[in-house]
Amino acid sequence: MEKEIKTEQFDYCIIRSKRRTMSLEIRKDGQVIVRAPQGISEMRIKKFVEQKTDWILHNLEKVRERQEVGKNIPQFSEAKKNLYRRKAEEILRKRTLYFAKMMGVQFNRITIKEQKTRWGSCSSSHNLNFNWKLVLAPPEVLDYVVVHELCHIKEMNHSNAFWSEVEKVLPDYKTRRTWLKENGWMLSQI
Repeated sequence: MEKEIKTEQFDYCIIRSKRRTMSLEIRKDGQVIVRAPQGISEMRIKKFVEQKTDWILHNLEKVRERQEVGKNIPQFSEAKKNLYRRKAEEILRKRTLYFAKMMGVQFNRITIKEQKTRWGSCSSSHNLNFNWKLVLAPPEVLDYVVVHELCHIKEMNHSNAFWSEVEKVLPDYKTRRTWLKENGWMLSQI
């Protein structure tokens, strides 16, 4: 069940479901979503949104900035994308083999894709997927994603043990991860 609420500063959509807590989401298009439990009052939801107004406005501004910058990001032709996919396959295979040997892990298959929201993934059968757009990122960021996915072979979660494995290989992984969080959206626009 969805309901649109209009305010002076922004509009938001309430989506009720079988859940225990409320959450906020700001989509790439700037739509504000409030997810709420079925039985919670609209007044309580309104109070929740009012408490989060500064956060919402800050993130809506980031969305607007990204939309503006996104207008100037060049689009690749299909031929150019295919060229980068082949380059990605070569580089990602080499880096994955290098780090897998260093870490003492084995993987099955590598697949290069163009996911909208993921840079990489690791299946329970140790198949690895990588986004070809990683070759457009700095090499140390590509390495971070490779190591991140290989660490999932040891730890199929994001527990402290998982991050400890990542840190053993890349002590500065937080810097690389931050670059991806702050700049990866530009690569996904290509």
